[in-house]
Amino acid sequence: MEKEYVRDNRSPTPSSDVVSKTMRSNKRKDTGPEVILRKRLREEGLGGYRLYWQIPGRPDICYPGKRIAIFVNGCFWHRCPICDLPLPKNNTDFWRNKFERNIERDERKRKEIADMGWNAITVWECEIKDSLDDVITRIRDLV
Repeated sequence: MEKEYVRDNRSPTPSSDVVSKTMRSNKRKDTGPEVILRKRLREEGLGGYRLYWQIPGRPDICYPGKRIAIFVNGCFWHRCPICDLPLPKNNTDFWRNKFERNIERDERKRKEIADMGWNAITVWECEIKDSLDDVITRIRDLV
């Protein structure tokens, strides 16, 4: 039996139950791309990282001793410049505003981290899928 979802009115009513279920299934931590990247980092001898270190933006992966913060961004939620995905067709104004706030927040957190002397790397979901070797090389060059 599926648990009933109670709406909190922070977002518009989804166009269907399928859309609602899909959106609810998105996770904040341990996403597929994060897990793939972490596994590969360990395989390449680049372990020793920490997860969700408590600095601005809560980076997905950190090397605190080297002050390196890695954000693994989903292409849809963070508006990947590589994929350049279209806006959803329903509730377009809501999504446009939400994505703009997400982008502004990401930039603000990266600046806060830089001001603290950290080097922030953004890795896009599509990069992990299409060019993981290049991602690992970028990280290895900093670590």
